[in-house]
Amino acid sequence: MTLRSPELLLPAGSLDKMRAAYDFGADAVYAGQPRYSLRARNNEFRLEQIAQGIAEAHARGKKFFVTSNLLPHNDKVRTYLRDIEPVIALRPDALIMADPGLIMLVLEKMEHGGWPEVPIHLSVQANTMNYAAVKFWQKVGIARIILSRELSLDEVAKIREECPDIELEVFVHGALCIAYSGRCLLSGYFNRRDPNQGTCTNACRWNYQTRPAALDPNTGEPIAQPMEADFSFNQAQEEAQATFAACGGSARHPLADQVYLLEEKERPGQLMPIMEDEHGTYIMNSKDLRAVEHVQRLVEIGVDSLKIEGRTKSLYYVARTAQVYRRAIDDAVAGRPFDPTLITELEGLANRGYTSGFLERRPMHDYQNYETGHSTARRSQFVAEVRAVGDGWAEVETKNRFDVGDLLEVIHPSGNRLLRLTQMVDLEGQPVQCAQGSPVRVRIPLEGPAEGALLARVLESA
Repeated sequence: MTLRSPELLLPAGSLDKMRAAYDFGADAVYAGQPRYSLRARNNEFRLEQIAQGIAEAHARGKKFFVTSNLLPHNDKVRTYLRDIEPVIALRPDALIMADPGLIMLVLEKMEHGGWPEVPIHLSVQANTMNYAAVKFWQKVGIARIILSRELSLDEVAKIREECPDIELEVFVHGALCIAYSGRCLLSGYFNRRDPNQGTCTNACRWNYQTRPAALDPNTGEPIAQPMEADFSFNQAQEEAQATFAACGGSARHPLADQVYLLEEKERPGQLMPIMEDEHGTYIMNSKDLRAVEHVQRLVEIGVDSLKIEGRTKSLYYVARTAQVYRRAIDDAVAGRPFDPTLITELEGLANRGYTSGFLERRPMHDYQNYETGHSTARRSQFVAEVRAVGDGWAEVETKNRFDVGDLLEVIHPSGNRLLRLTQMVDLEGQPVQCAQGSPVRVRIPLEGPAEGALLARVLESA
């Protein structure tokens, strides 16, 4: 059987990240206007940058998709057609949309000849979970469905079988939301910043503590009880590990059936009731999605596009994920076995721990990171970008500290390589032992392809 190579789709929060995505193997990128996409912050793209991005993409034979996937209130419906018209005139390769009303308005404009026809891709925000929903949207006029993250590989295969003539897109890497594909209320509740308007504060990542509670006999509402010491969820979980059932099969710990109140670190005294059952605690910090080991199966299923999340992530993240997933796709199409070193390379990215999400059915605790709300890098750390090369030296701009003697990885579209840093000088040619953080420029000896390269410090064992 001849396998077809799926599109590799990367996020672009800026033009530089877009270029890095293309350089390292992406076939397409997605970016959006802040007012109408779900990335209002850390988003460089205004109309001028969208125009430049589309022009550069088409000059390279690549694709550029514009995200327009918010779920609008009335005031944004009123301004939407006015603001999206000049974007559509630029002929992006697709609009990524979620709201049925906005989709209807845009399709009507196109059908009546007022606007050029641009394909519409249905956003993951629409939570498409089954083949009947796919067929519905296909009848409406949608060209591609971005399937919900809550589907297993077998469910994706069933949708492909039932819907053979529409494009399907699947997320394979990046942050996971604790709600169905972003439909979360926490940020709006705490900060009045609506995730579906692009201003999520990631309240699911915050540091919470549990407080015991009793039930009011008159109202049934939880009432806070005084505590002699803080209750530690991690400690209680470890102590109860032998008897606490994550997904059934063993006796439940008696504390699992009590009512608890959550207290967020920065909001002392604001106690919120939370229930815990045999599946775990729901307002928690999800691990990050990593499905590089499932690329082969997704290729065999016939998925049209593999998508990486992260428009607010770094240029290093974009380059590294593009390079790794490009290799995984090429290996799968060529019939080569999966290369486990790809997993190791992804460990070099800051992450909250990895999970395959719902692609494989596993106990719920595999999805959650109970120990920390921040990212850590386990294998390497991004330290510099190459700004200029010549005479066997490279001028680099530092992002994190590195020293003479460190083992560095040169990450380049032509291939990666390792080098032991033996010397380093400042821009005046004076020797330096340490490049202190950002933004410092130094020069290091660097042979071979280096234009546009990134440098990572390999975290060696003591």
